[in-house]
Amino acid sequence: MNNQKRVQILERLRAENPHPQTELNWSTPFELLIAVLLSAQATDVSVNKATDKLYPIANTPQAIFDLGVDGLKTYIKTIGLFNTKAENVIKTCRILLDQHNGEVPEDRQALEALPGVGRKTANVVLNTAFGWPTIAVDTHIFRVCNRTKFAEGKNVDQVEQKLLKVVPAEFKVDVHHWLILHGRYTCIAR
Repeated sequence: MNNQKRVQILERLRAENPHPQTELNWSTPFELLIAVLLSAQATDVSVNKATDKLYPIANTPQAIFDLGVDGLKTYIKTIGLFNTKAENVIKTCRILLDQHNGEVPEDRQALEALPGVGRKTANVVLNTAFGWPTIAVDTHIFRVCNRTKFAEGKNVDQVEQKLLKVVPAEFKVDVHHWLILHGRYTCIAR
């Protein structure tokens, strides 16, 4: 696919949805980080059901840390891999409290040092909470980019690098959301 065609597609996506948002419920960078940590191998709907119960009770690193692993599990037990996720969330809260004054760092290396946080999660947080032009490639984006030849690659890292290279700067902050939504609702898995 050539760049002119890519720009046409991006302009259409922007016209359809000028201010795309994540479907996860969050109001602070910390809430987003926890929601994204919980979202691995889970739907946004299931994560939102859990965080809608959790966040009114505990939505800061200290409050969630104070719940402890077992206390946190009572809120997230409906989400797959909840045992591992609870451990990672509590460890993450401890690190945020000890090393980052209870704040989510706006730094890739610091984010990726948190338990359960890899490149994709760091990209989501940097993009969605802080407005960085990062692109988190999930299964939906990977499928859309390869099926349409928008940005082909053999793995998510290759697709991410291709997207960063071919997407014009004016679209980079929103392209992640447009492609995910397109993959979830239009260019669906067969």
